[in-house]
Amino acid sequence: MSRHAVLVFVLVLSASSMAAAQSTPITVNPSRSADPSTLKPPETLPAIAPELKATDLDSRPSLNEGTKMQLIRIMDAEFAHVRKYFPLGEKSMVINPDGTVKPGDDTLFRMAQSYGAAAKIGDKVQITNVVFHEKSVYLEINGGPKKKSKWYQHIQIAGMGASTGGVDPNSAQPTGAAVTLEFKKHVPEMTGAELKQLLSPVLDFSVKTAAEVYVDTLPPKIRAAVKSHEALVGMNREMVVMAKDRPPQKVREKDEKGREYEEWIYGAPPQDVVFVRFIGDEVVQVKTAKVGGQITVKTEKEVEVKDGVPTLAALKASDNPEDVKGGPQPQQASKAPTLKRPDEQPDPMVQHGNGAGATPSQSPTQSPAQDEPQWGTNGKQPENSQQPPADTQQKPSEKQPPLF
Repeated sequence: MSRHAVLVFVLVLSASSMAAAQSTPITVNPSRSADPSTLKPPETLPAIAPELKATDLDSRPSLNEGTKMQLIRIMDAEFAHVRKYFPLGEKSMVINPDGTVKPGDDTLFRMAQSYGAAAKIGDKVQITNVVFHEKSVYLEINGGPKKKSKWYQHIQIAGMGASTGGVDPNSAQPTGAAVTLEFKKHVPEMTGAELKQLLSPVLDFSVKTAAEVYVDTLPPKIRAAVKSHEALVGMNREMVVMAKDRPPQKVREKDEKGREYEEWIYGAPPQDVVFVRFIGDEVVQVKTAKVGGQITVKTEKEVEVKDGVPTLAALKASDNPEDVKGGPQPQQASKAPTLKRPDEQPDPMVQHGNGAGATPSQSPTQSPAQDEPQWGTNGKQPENSQQPPADTQQKPSEKQPPLF
């Protein structure tokens, strides 16, 4: 009987405790919530209007292989600042043809909180891979979202109770992300600047690239030539690549003097064709064949590259004297040396009657306005002589002032 009474008492006590727990509200510290769906972005992110939409390029032809290589060279290893949260994971961010970004800002923030962030807004990232598909362009930042390994790392050899090889599970996990730029029909022809504008809702390329920093250090005329894709005589290979990109065709021959040269050929008929000839690392000739048959050849050096610092070869090659740094300055006319003071009058003791006052060191090309007579004049002054009148000359009896 006593055991039955104790059991009933325990049941009544448990029921009363459960009722009290249901009536008491449960409070949870919101800062320690583990449910990512309850997280909200700290602030509403402003919508980034695209500088250029993919739909604006639909009328252009498909991207050719040459442009692909040029865009890869421009975008690969390029730095930019992000304008969105980049969460870790294999799912990449997508920029639609109309310029909108999927997923939205709220979803990107929650994914970054749940899986980790490859980059936060304002972080500086580097593009590490560019892949062109039929209707999209795929770019990876900071190594991409997938772990990359070599084919031989997947081979595992086992035997005698042990094994070796295979992927190390303790190796570092990927810390990058990706973004996909989509088009409606196909990937059209575009320039590097246009591709950066299409990526402007996600990436900000307003910082200077290494090429822009290099171009800014050049003199104005050389900088204008690089920006207008013009090769100048005297440039080195790096400067020509900066101005005209890598050549689609190269030819190696010998000139009439037996010197070996390498010629870079840009363009093909019916367009203008430019032949840039190198001897060593220096451009010695730039030949341009126009569509109409006109051929222009430049062989006079326009650029001087010394110790890696390019300057213009001469002032006549530039409209701006600042282009030539450290170049030879125009010489000014110098006066003949003399022991006379600036305010001293001519010496009246030097007579020009028989030419005895002339010295052997006197130059035969001196001006007739000087005190000494010219050679071959027998002491006679020409009619246009600038000698002062006789009444203004000092008399022999007057005492001359000391020379020093």
